[in-house]
Amino acid sequence: MVRMTGLMTAAVALTLALGAPGVADAKDYLLGSQLPLSGNLARVGQGMSEGIAVAVDLANKQYAGKHTFKVTTIDDETSPAKGVAAVEKLIAQGVVALTGGYGSNIIGPASEAAQKAGMVYMTSGGVTPDLTGRGYKTFFRINNTEGYAKAMIGLLGDMQVKKVSVVYLNKEATSNLAKQVQADLTAKGVTVGMHEFDGATSDFKPLLNKVKLQDRPDAIAMVGYENDYVGVLRAAKVLKPDVKAVVGVWSLATAQMAKEFPDLMENVYGTSMLPYPVEFTQPEAIEFSKTYARLFNKEPDYLGQFGYVQTKLLIEAVLRADEAGTLDKGGLADELRKTDAQTLIGRVTFDEKGDNPNFSHRMGQHQQGKVVLVWPPEAANGKMNFPARPW
Repeated sequence: MVRMTGLMTAAVALTLALGAPGVADAKDYLLGSQLPLSGNLARVGQGMSEGIAVAVDLANKQYAGKHTFKVTTIDDETSPAKGVAAVEKLIAQGVVALTGGYGSNIIGPASEAAQKAGMVYMTSGGVTPDLTGRGYKTFFRINNTEGYAKAMIGLLGDMQVKKVSVVYLNKEATSNLAKQVQADLTAKGVTVGMHEFDGATSDFKPLLNKVKLQDRPDAIAMVGYENDYVGVLRAAKVLKPDVKAVVGVWSLATAQMAKEFPDLMENVYGTSMLPYPVEFTQPEAIEFSKTYARLFNKEPDYLGQFGYVQTKLLIEAVLRADEAGTLDKGGLADELRKTDAQTLIGRVTFDEKGDNPNFSHRMGQHQQGKVVLVWPPEAANGKMNFPARPW
């Protein structure tokens, strides 16, 4: 018995010396997140933040007893300058990577600050092509303009509309998407009217009056953000242009918009990976949804889904880089480029620019307080109301 105890003690000592998994190899990883939790983009920033929290929670569950993960989030208040300051502060705090960001005009300078520090910046909140055209080795995103344009153009094509008015915010990401939609629709023989507005616009009635009297379109395509959609729809509700459909993109077909603006949203289309209420059958998706409900007492929307996917992929790459001994030597970016994963938004890989070439969105429609997926047909969980107006 004495001999056995001595052998066991020696074995434990040898195990510790060699670095046994779960003992000497156990590590704490701190992620940084810069997001708009106040200001014009607060709703979308909160949605992504919730998804990030779910990814961290599930990683801690998966690696319990071995590794722990935490995220420190700083509110950039929808300000590019404060986004840069947030990134610099997070890097100074010793984060291993950054996940978050919303709005291409904010993500651009924030990710530049990360690039200068050699810090990986992962997002789903900036889709303009210019972001991945800078040649930054540390910048990654899971979605892009092409995926949004594909969804909007596909839906309008299935509607067989002949005239479309594109109403768009003159920011970089929104202008790029609007012009891509214009080019693709024009190539298909659709007549397209372009109507630009700036971020200071509060009265959209003059613009909608031009749409009504000059364009006389079959559909209105809105390319902007939440406050823009609300302004356009309020003006349209007053002027009542004779259209068959009103279609938008990001941050529109969400449960939050349905709850906050039920008088405006009925029959409006927008990009959405998820229906509302959510319907999940795949095991990971069910676990994601249950964890979301436990943490936030509500169902997830696609913003949370994006935040979850980007952070899950980032955590997995962090662990691979650390295991390879390259995490503190700039190896995280190389590990991310090895990613080839089937996720809740489909397949994700990263090219040399840090873009995901596989991304394609879906389109949902507000129907009686729900968001029903209506495009593409293979992903639909209901039929679109068409023709149908919100007023």
